Amino acid sequence: MNSSLREEVTAWIALDPDDDDRRTLQGLLDANDQNELERRFLTPLTFGTAGLRGPEMAGPAGMNRATVRRATQGVLAWLAETGVDTRRGVVVGRDARHGSERFNDEVVAVLLGAGAKVFEMPAALPTPFVPYCVKNLGAAAGVMITASHNPPQDNGYKLYARDGAQIIPPDDEIVERHASDAGPATLASRSAPGHSFVTAELLEEYRTHFLERFRVEGGSELGITYTPLHGVGGETMMKLFVDAGYRHVTPVAAQFMPDGSFPTLAFPNPEEPGALDLAIATADEAGSTLIIANDPDADRLGAAVKDRDRWRVLRGDEIGWLLASSLLEEISGANEMVATTLVSSTMLEKIARAAGVRCATTLTGFKWIARAAGDGVLGFGYEEALGYAVDAQVADKDGLSGALALSRLAHELSLTGQTLLDRLDELETRFGVHATAQLALRADGPSGLVEIRRVVARLLLDPPTSLGSLAVSQVVDLSQGWADLGPSEGVLMGLGPWGRVVVRPSGTEAKVKAYVEVTPKVEGSLSGQRAHAGELVAGVLENLAVLLRL
Repeated sequence: MNSSLREEVTAWIALDPDDDDRRTLQGLLDANDQNELERRFLTPLTFGTAGLRGPEMAGPAGMNRATVRRATQGVLAWLAETGVDTRRGVVVGRDARHGSERFNDEVVAVLLGAGAKVFEMPAALPTPFVPYCVKNLGAAAGVMITASHNPPQDNGYKLYARDGAQIIPPDDEIVERHASDAGPATLASRSAPGHSFVTAELLEEYRTHFLERFRVEGGSELGITYTPLHGVGGETMMKLFVDAGYRHVTPVAAQFMPDGSFPTLAFPNPEEPGALDLAIATADEAGSTLIIANDPDADRLGAAVKDRDRWRVLRGDEIGWLLASSLLEEISGANEMVATTLVSSTMLEKIARAAGVRCATTLTGFKWIARAAGDGVLGFGYEEALGYAVDAQVADKDGLSGALALSRLAHELSLTGQTLLDRLDELETRFGVHATAQLALRADGPSGLVEIRRVVARLLLDPPTSLGSLAVSQVVDLSQGWADLGPSEGVLMGLGPWGRVVVRPSGTEAKVKAYVEVTPKVEGSLSGQRAHAGELVAGVLENLAVLLRL
């Protein structure tokens, strides 16, 4: 076995606090299993789009107690280097995935051992509570143990700065630098003077704020089916629905209780095909006309609408347009604006322009959307991956408040015999058809992240001249920046006046993703324009599937 690898493994074992993980790694050393040790050591987890995220396993390439301990030491060193006093407190929360409680305990012990103040969530709760509490407590930072919508074997570590938004460069680089050099940690128990639990009163303030904003006066007869997809949103969201005035909300029983195994799902993500199958069956039995879904940590929002005798699952962009059509009426201040990302639909800009509201386009990720307004107020922000910020009280995506906002719009439309689909018809009649689609190809194995970056690089070196029946008019290396945006990984291909394609590696999974938007320039009925746009998109996707083969 490579001697440097053996030394690295031995050094890791010496600092690993978990007996089982130490035995696993020592067994691999004793068996001289270089391939498996390389899988666990050659590509360590690093702070990226949303902190750390990866499979739960021993070694630096996995989520485990040692990784979490080192990450938390990195957070402490980052706060010290940037002059943020840890006596302001760090909010710590967790979801209900396997390992989340253990990792949560590790974070708390390391923070307390360093003399930091800790505000710990009292149970496994939705992610949006952490950024809300960071902001309202004036805390130094926030940590959420979650892998969001990733597969069951994954877990993660999401880090929020003192403004309640996810960290951005160079903060992630500072954390990573200190975490990689971390030595033995000093630990302390919850009996330390700096520990406290987030109070029920503060969590109730979150509920009260959003109920006051989105409650349906007089109650609603709208039939809703709700699923938390085995996540932590269930009890919180159901109580919000009831208190907001919805009398007919049916939970998906088989998916209601938190379960980190996600037994009814191939992938616990509302975007995945088939993820809403149980919700659709439940809704048909209950007679519901709207399905609301949260991902497992409840920061994302999925939805489906009954369309005569079938169900239409809404795309992330469509939910964004719907929310904008309602929320922009409430944005009036000169310092308020809306924002979306480079890979989301361009329709938000058109809706905002018509409403006289400023709109910003950011790099991919809510850490950029949350800060788009600068010293102003973000009245609404969204990304096509089912992330929505409907209120500035939470500087991150929030599937709970988003669900209340979308349900209120559905209720208001129902009073005149309309649905969310009717509102989409109105929007595309006014602003033009915007056909969007996404292609995601997964790369499995230890070299997955390397492979998807190779695919993106190959596209830059040999870009296509056309996609489907549309000519490629422009190829932009996003790592060099574009328009007024900073550098990011990916390629943008313009399709002339017909739209654009963005290809980039996922920031949270070993996937390469392509985001397509086509805006057809043809006359005719709305259904005809949509059909034509669908044909154009299909041709683009067919070519992309070949170009991006792994």
